[in-house]
Amino acid sequence: MILEQTLPDHALRGVILVTLSLLWVILLVRMNGLRSFSKMTNFDFVATVATGSLLAGAAQATSWTGFLQSNTAILGIFAAQFLLAYARRRSDGFETLIQNTPVLLMHNGEIIEPALVRTRVTRDDLIAKLREANVLDLSKVRAAVLETTGDVSILHGDNLDEALLTGVSGSA
Repeated sequence: MILEQTLPDHALRGVILVTLSLLWVILLVRMNGLRSFSKMTNFDFVATVATGSLLAGAAQATSWTGFLQSNTAILGIFAAQFLLAYARRRSDGFETLIQNTPVLLMHNGEIIEPALVRTRVTRDDLIAKLREANVLDLSKVRAAVLETTGDVSILHGDNLDEALLTGVSGSA
């Protein structure tokens, strides 16, 4: 009988708390900009996952203290993301310190085996990414790049503007 009396209370509390937290996150995204949930850097990805986890925690909070702590932590993540992006724009040295370098895995139809070993990407993983990119002929692949976010970019076609490989480890 006690469970029946508290179930609506718990459900209503969850709906109210998640709604308030979502509105908080929307406000922070509007203030911080579209990059808030991008995957441009490692930290952006971590911030997205952490925000989701904290949002879930806020929705399940059993006290106002827990609710406010989760939402304050979300604010802290957005503030850190803003400050890191600002510091990266202002200092090449800082960017080099915190940011990984994209790695060339394939160039002009040739798979670069040492790059696969160094990045712990298997040949099968690379082939799967080539299929996802609708590659029909390996000789048409100008470059496959493991990006700083963990994504693999496949550049294929007849020509490649070498400017697209600026800052990529293993490129000429």
